[in-house]
Amino acid sequence: MVTIQTKEFGRTKNGEKVTAFKISNANNMSVNVLDFGGTVQSITVPDNKGMPTDVVLGYDDLESYEKGASFLGAIVGRCANRIKKGHFVIDGKEYNLEINNGENHNHGVFSKKIFDAQIDGDDLVLQYYSTDMEEGFPGNLKVEVRYRLRDDNALEILYKAETDAPTVVNLTNHSYFNLNGQDGSRVLEHKLQLNCGSYTEIDETIAQTGKIISTENTPLDFREEHTIGERIKDDYPQLRLCSGYDHNMIVDGKNGELRKVGTVKSDKTGISMDTFTTEPAIQLYSANFIHRDTVLYGKNGIDFPKNGGICLEAQHYPDSINHPNFPSTLLRPGEIYEQRTIYQFKTYNS
Repeated sequence: MVTIQTKEFGRTKNGEKVTAFKISNANNMSVNVLDFGGTVQSITVPDNKGMPTDVVLGYDDLESYEKGASFLGAIVGRCANRIKKGHFVIDGKEYNLEINNGENHNHGVFSKKIFDAQIDGDDLVLQYYSTDMEEGFPGNLKVEVRYRLRDDNALEILYKAETDAPTVVNLTNHSYFNLNGQDGSRVLEHKLQLNCGSYTEIDETIAQTGKIISTENTPLDFREEHTIGERIKDDYPQLRLCSGYDHNMIVDGKNGELRKVGTVKSDKTGISMDTFTTEPAIQLYSANFIHRDTVLYGKNGIDFPKNGGICLEAQHYPDSINHPNFPSTLLRPGEIYEQRTIYQFKTYNS
């Protein structure tokens, strides 16, 4: 039995009302979603002793979400991740985006927008209409994000988008998971296993070079379980570029089919999280710079430490529009962008 309750979360600096939707199931799991940025503000699950544990980073107030620059829990788009120098070409026409991450474009503005929200049975449905040339992207884009909480303690996120002109689309959720709960800890002792035998190489600006590299014999190989911190400081050029993990990991299996990405575990709480997606990749990010954000503290006033969370952002490869060898992020009129991603929580004896 799933229930959805609503509550005002606050008002933006422009006076717009923001609503929190609390989705709960019969197993004492709940997910709090804001219509501001489609943001997952909390995910509360029982630990292996039955104690409720909030396993995503976030803020207690709307002002922090407006000021924060780390996209905590938000839907990001129109194009998740980096587009090198904010430049691409579609059908011979050049487009230039806002530069917001060094010399590149990163993630976009959806995280700061208010989505239209409605309840459809047990689902929370959020919609956003991105107008032609918003941030420089062509085409009017209709976006729908559907949050579904299942009785097997799985949060399912379904994405859909349509355009009236050729454009670039790559959507994801940017939740930072810490399965220890809201205790200010790092995730370096979390255990991680990923079904990813390759990744895409980054340059000194954290943009893509276009090369696909095997994870074999590298600190990015999590096909066998390792703690996140075990090799994060290894003298490996790709780790040095971003002070840890911030890499597009290619998910084994067929793109478009739902398959298991991997598992994260915390021995402190005995909580594990399995991730599944239809997307070709996930961005593995170890929160290398969250301690430098414009908002330095989260729920209950607890500071965010470096490596205070882990992101597994289901996505297409970054900057795909500029790399013909990458799966395409081009969406044309008459086509439908669709994605399905699942985060499922369980407990084990740690």
